[in-house]
Amino acid sequence: MKNTEQASYTGKEVFIGIDVHKKSYSVVARCDKEVIKKWTMAGSPKELSQQLQKCFSGAIIHSVYEAGFSGFALHRELVKHGVNNIVVHAAAIEIAANVRVKTDKRDAQKMAVLLEAGRLKGNRIPSESEEQHRLLTRTRQQLVEERTALKNKIRMKFHQLGLIEYDENRPMSHKLVKELLSGTDASELRIVIQAYWNIWQKLDEEICKLAQAIKEQAKTDPHDATYRSAPGVGPLSARILANELGDMSQFNNERQLFSYTGLTPCEYSSGENIRRGHISRQGNSRLRGILVESAWRAIKKDRALGEFFERLSPRTGKKRAIVAVARKLIGRIRAAFQKGVNYQMEYQNSQAITA
Repeated sequence: MKNTEQASYTGKEVFIGIDVHKKSYSVVARCDKEVIKKWTMAGSPKELSQQLQKCFSGAIIHSVYEAGFSGFALHRELVKHGVNNIVVHAAAIEIAANVRVKTDKRDAQKMAVLLEAGRLKGNRIPSESEEQHRLLTRTRQQLVEERTALKNKIRMKFHQLGLIEYDENRPMSHKLVKELLSGTDASELRIVIQAYWNIWQKLDEEICKLAQAIKEQAKTDPHDATYRSAPGVGPLSARILANELGDMSQFNNERQLFSYTGLTPCEYSSGENIRRGHISRQGNSRLRGILVESAWRAIKKDRALGEFFERLSPRTGKKRAIVAVARKLIGRIRAAFQKGVNYQMEYQNSQAITA
């Protein structure tokens, strides 16, 4: 390993892999196809940026880390200090089939190797204002998921004591909780259920507040009307799509858009044979769910999409067919943004990939 204190990197390219954790970073630097420095440090974006500038003064610095809980604060700090950083999806990091050892430094080194080889492509980075807008819809989704988990816990407590019949299929509701509690005198169970129930009711209140804030946000968003005009896209779905995608004309092509939404099918090619499999599942999972749900509704409202689904589903199956519809739907919404118009039913000129 070279001594970075003595070596000069002026004019050279240095490639940095960063394995990010809440309290620490594992960092590996490569230059001229060899490792020149490895270190672990406190998880401070500012300190890392300063260290890179100090250790590799005069170099053209490229860096990469995986998208995750840490968001984009590290990315913005690195870019501010002149580092060419990208953020990649975890699934984009290639792992050899026979590798059984996983450590932070190995992960950082793998990223540095792939970055130097030009085999990594960065995700689209949202602006700080876009991140702020997303807080409303993302937080609402998180609270809804927490509420669902609470309902499941309440149901399991009743099951545990045999207070729910095996064929009880009614969704857990406030009315059902009252009914089930009326059938037992167990004080301990009442205390436990009431504790969960109180949190559930509080979550209801907070979700309602967020829903109102989301409605207000929609009034000032110039992109909302375009999303709302698409078949199968309701008010909440439109807010999620608008907050996650913004003006879709910013995507250079539909392949870039499909990659960002995780709707690109995996491809297995050999010679003249090309076979497409399941979607890659890279990209924004929130968007995939919304787009597939919207696609199911859209095929009932847009005749062209419905006919496309009916042609495709016998050959591919309904699940793959509806994903193809979702790609076509989001491609058409992008076309509407490009033309500065609302979505047009049975729009025939979209260049969306259809299978």
